[in-house]
Amino acid sequence: MNTKIYKRVLSLTGDLMAAAQEQNQKRFDGYYSELKKLCEENENTDKDHPVQWETLADFTDDLALAITIYEQALVKAEAINSKDFCSSIGFSIASLKVELGDKTGAIAHLEKAKVSCNKIIDKELKAEIHNLLEELKSS
Repeated sequence: MNTKIYKRVLSLTGDLMAAAQEQNQKRFDGYYSELKKLCEENENTDKDHPVQWETLADFTDDLALAITIYEQALVKAEAINSKDFCSSIGFSIASLKVELGDKTGAIAHLEKAKVSCNKIIDKELKAEIHNLLEELKSS
């Protein structure tokens, strides 16, 4: 990933978190717009990367829209064969689908994330994927 873009995404993440903490919607919306613009400007270029799209989805309040953005990020993660991003994005999509009452969709994304997470180091994410999948299958 382009270092300059990564640092910009990281900076915007901090700004978005601070604005949310301060409950300053105007500042939050401004930073969100900057992040969205960055994603759109880099889309389908050599600077495009799932991290910017995943971050945008993380800060999207509309759950259905967030899923759409995560799905866009997932396509980009699959294109670069990033098991870490495929796992985390799949888990995020599944979690939102649970919130929206789509158990079948959540299970499908968790099963794909479980395959991806076999190749990652993050034991906590692996456990979260496994536990949510087991919970949904047993209920």
